[in-house]
Formats: sequence, structure tokens, C-alpha cells
Amino acid sequence: MQNLNSKFKSDLIQRCYNFSLAVLNLTDNLPQKKSAWIMADQLIRSSTSIGANLVEGKASSSRIEFKKFHEIALKSANETKYWLNLLKDSRLAEAEKINPLLEENHELANMIAAGILKLKNK
Repeated sequence: MQNLNSKFKSDLIQRCYNFSLAVLNLTDNLPQKKSAWIMADQLIRSSTSIGANLVEGKASSSRIEFKKFHEIALKSANETKYWLNLLKDSRLAEAEKINPLLEENHELANMIAAGILKLKNK
């Protein structure tokens, strides 16, 4: 069972990494406008923070610290949702490019939230 749990965690981190790459690809193709640049900067920061906090959490020295990094990752996922929706609604990026990222972000957030709930119940 431990191997399955470890595989799940590494798969989650890999999905976060792939998500970061997809966001970088999106932001590199945004229009050369000040508003797009500002949103892209914020989106890059929040989206890459999701996986980075999960990786940092793996090196935690306590369960409380581990949970805290996961909570930060979840907050970053929530912020990422905001920036993706703002890019879509401002029409700086096409919905066809944003919607799959929103879906993946939602799934990642749900997985992280489920892990946090499990940690809180132990």
C-alpha cells in the first residue's frame, strides 16, 4: 500500500510539473500587451508554486509542516484559477486554450484538498 501512495504522490507532482509547462507555453503565446504581461507573470508564479510547494513539503520535518505546504499549494491552485479565468474573460487568451488548463487545475486542486482533509483527520 505504501508504494501505491508514493506512486500517487509522484504522479501528482508530475502532473503539477506538466501543468506548469503547459502554463508557460500559454503565457509565451499571449499578446504583447502590458495587461497580458502582468497577468502572465502572476499566472506563472501561482501555477508553478503548486508543484514547488508539494516538492518542498516532501522534505518537511513534521506532519504539521507537511500539511502547511499542501495548504499553500491549494491556495496557489485557487489563485491560478483566478488568473486563468481573467485571461479568458478579458479575451487575451482563447477559451479553447484556457479551458483544459482550468480543468487540470481543478483536478489538481481536488487531489490536493483531499490529501489535506486526510491529513486533518489523522
